[in-house]
Amino acid sequence: MHLHILGICGTFMGGLALIARAAGHKVTGCDAGVYPPMSTQLSEQGIELIEGFGAEQLALKPDLYVIGNVVSRGNPLMEAILESGARYVSGPQWLGDSILPGQHVLAVAGTHGKTTTSSMLAWVLEAAGLAPNFLIGGVAQDLRVSARYDPGRRPFVIEADEYDTAFFDKRSKFVHYRPRTAILNNLEYDHADIFPDLAAIETQFHHLVRTIPGSGRIVRPAHCAALDRVIARGCWSETVTFGADGAWQATAPDADGAFGVLREGAAAGTVRWALTGEHNRMNALAALAAAEHVGVPAAQGIEALSRFAGVKRRMELRGTVNGIKVYDDFAHHPTAIATTLEGLRRQAGPARILAVLEPRSNTMKLGTMAARLPDALADADLVFCFGTHSGKHALGWNPAEVLAPLGGRASSYDDLGALVAAVADAARPGDQVLVMSNGGFGGVHGKLLDALRARA
Repeated sequence: MHLHILGICGTFMGGLALIARAAGHKVTGCDAGVYPPMSTQLSEQGIELIEGFGAEQLALKPDLYVIGNVVSRGNPLMEAILESGARYVSGPQWLGDSILPGQHVLAVAGTHGKTTTSSMLAWVLEAAGLAPNFLIGGVAQDLRVSARYDPGRRPFVIEADEYDTAFFDKRSKFVHYRPRTAILNNLEYDHADIFPDLAAIETQFHHLVRTIPGSGRIVRPAHCAALDRVIARGCWSETVTFGADGAWQATAPDADGAFGVLREGAAAGTVRWALTGEHNRMNALAALAAAEHVGVPAAQGIEALSRFAGVKRRMELRGTVNGIKVYDDFAHHPTAIATTLEGLRRQAGPARILAVLEPRSNTMKLGTMAARLPDALADADLVFCFGTHSGKHALGWNPAEVLAPLGGRASSYDDLGALVAAVADAARPGDQVLVMSNGGFGGVHGKLLDALRARA
């Protein structure tokens, strides 16, 4: 079957393309701005990429158009598809109908930590010899790719996003995956462009819970009011909790970051790794509890996590110049910003932290959670915000007003070059520069390192 994928360079749709190719389909695709690294991965697999969404692509005459959620009405190719009466389907539905049946799907859902927890889980299964299939929104350094598929392998780890499926299907993506094991890692309000309130997201999580079989397992934190409400609406599967007072617990980390794991109050082993923050310890517990459901003993999972190298763009050290470290992190929600800074503060001790923030997500641009930023950034010594209330990079809120509680520690910039110069001027040996954005941020990491080298 020939599949033509619209929006192919997104992480999810690009991974789906790789899976479709591995399943034996002919795959072509298009996107606005065909760019690496995804374009490189796809080209290496012999997948033809077309720049843009021109209606002339109808001449390809594929058997099926697979639509990503970046595509909306008014898209020239989509309008031509609708006029022609050609067959089309959303990416998540195609995956759920064509690939996932017969697989033991392990889905990782939640507001935060989906990519990291999915990567941990896939790595634990890989280290246990299960060679899992997976589709993850990032690249774990141990796994080297974001997607893999072998029809002969049964476990399938998938990052289960609550964002909407497509312009013609406003259900969350994860309702198409029908997991047997599901991690509900946490639940907060997000995606203000899609959901009016937290209750609307809880309803989508309730729909996910309704698809899990009686022999399935739900892994969830012991204390989360929103998930309490989700489970109270109906639960037909085993539930395993993690965190304080949960079946799975983590002891406080020692000076090197190592922490013990308790299973039902009994010592199961010690994870020794370089990752920081309480959030990563909770991610680890969730991954261990899910892996246990497919037969990986706790001790074996703990040993694998002690060799887990982390995920790109999650506290990834991009370089060190003159004793100044520059990190890249995907944090963009206030809770994720706070936990990332907390982890770096624990690691850095008294060293100064310079937080460089791009409020790029739709939720942050709209200002729905802007009032939470001063508290979220409390662990930073200096804050540099990219975006102002007017101009080219305008936000729906005024950073100068929102960040005023931080006093002279915070500043905002409409020009990337000016921001880079300000950070480079302020940085001194021993500082930790933490860049946080869910986008490319104009290649700011490399520009910062170049500027620091020039000053050194």
